[in-house]
Amino acid sequence: MATEITMPQLGESVTEGTITKWLVKPGDKVNKYDPLAEVMTDKVNAEVPSSFAGTITELIAEEDQTVEVGQVICTMETEGSGEPKPEAPGPGEKQQKQEAETSSEADTSQQGRYSPAVMRLAQEHQLDLNSIQGSGRGGRITRKDIQKVIDEGGQPEAKEAARSSQPEAAPAKTEPVQDSAPPSSDARRDEVPVTGVRKAIASNMVQSKHTAPHAWMMVEVDVTDMVNLREKKKAEFQAREGFKLTFMPFFMKAVTDALKKYPQVNAAWAGDKIYRYKDVHLSMAVATEDELYVPVIRNADEKNIKGLARELNDIAGKVRSGKLTSQDMQGGTFTLNNTGSFGSVQSQPIINTPQAAILSVESIVKRPVVLNNDAIAIRHMVNLCMSLDHRVLDGYICGKFMQEVKQTLETMDESTSIY
Repeated sequence: MATEITMPQLGESVTEGTITKWLVKPGDKVNKYDPLAEVMTDKVNAEVPSSFAGTITELIAEEDQTVEVGQVICTMETEGSGEPKPEAPGPGEKQQKQEAETSSEADTSQQGRYSPAVMRLAQEHQLDLNSIQGSGRGGRITRKDIQKVIDEGGQPEAKEAARSSQPEAAPAKTEPVQDSAPPSSDARRDEVPVTGVRKAIASNMVQSKHTAPHAWMMVEVDVTDMVNLREKKKAEFQAREGFKLTFMPFFMKAVTDALKKYPQVNAAWAGDKIYRYKDVHLSMAVATEDELYVPVIRNADEKNIKGLARELNDIAGKVRSGKLTSQDMQGGTFTLNNTGSFGSVQSQPIINTPQAAILSVESIVKRPVVLNNDAIAIRHMVNLCMSLDHRVLDGYICGKFMQEVKQTLETMDESTSIY
């Protein structure tokens, strides 16, 4: 009798995943823990490992199909005599089962969280996700909910609105219909499939802009003394620690200190409540040529500048070597983005929902500045740009938070300890 392999829970609050690529086919022999498929969720891309050693008999789920946690994705004949005992459900699956048994119909905690497949299908058929009732846990909209609306002919109110907004039909014209994608019929172009991490990024960014009302502010900071501190210490630091001392750990320290003083910013939107976190788990946006990852430095508020520099060096190494795991990207409470690394001087970052805010550190540039005594001097200046979820935060607290970061950075000098 074939053993069923089900979709595992690949992260906290994850209820479904999309099979992006099968790594096996029927007839393949696999060992325990061998990867079976690549799966994309709204939080992370990961591989599904085999729970047994044996031979694949059937692939149940298709590529690009979204599968709920616990649903069968493939079957296999396991090695050894007798029926293998199924593995005990993990903590996430136990929690999901308990929540399913105790939740009422009024639970809407997962509304506004969409899987990549749901977002893509809704966009293809021009469906308004706000007007669709989700049947998943916590009111979450599943692929089946979208397909049901499509099978029933779409959203009646949307179709009626479209008809009423159209002018009277004009006489039909005989011009041929042209592809609107290229600028001309002989345009040269490459087609790049949107898959894997890029698809997850697209889905998450659309979800963030769709659900979180973004507000934005910027402060200008004089970091001349901080630049001089780093310049004085960097050679000694690299010889002692074995890796470079960049500017980012100084900004990370200023931000984490400010988050401890203003925990309202170290927060997340949770539907009918707001979470304010006591610990600072700092999400750091790290980009490659084609992809963007947001690994998390846990308990960043407990680390000094040297400790933050080491953590940043370690996660950058994981990204470059492809060793970043799903666990490395979970649990962040606030995101810091180094847009200055590619020369940007001003940006409007998209919030890493459900977090309440994100801050971008722009490029440090030399500019003439008018000092307090009206003298003009050349100073090292940097813009800090912050996007905030206006459901959680208002300008008053965010302004005080930004001023705290600014003051910390402007008072860093050669007396500031890195250790």
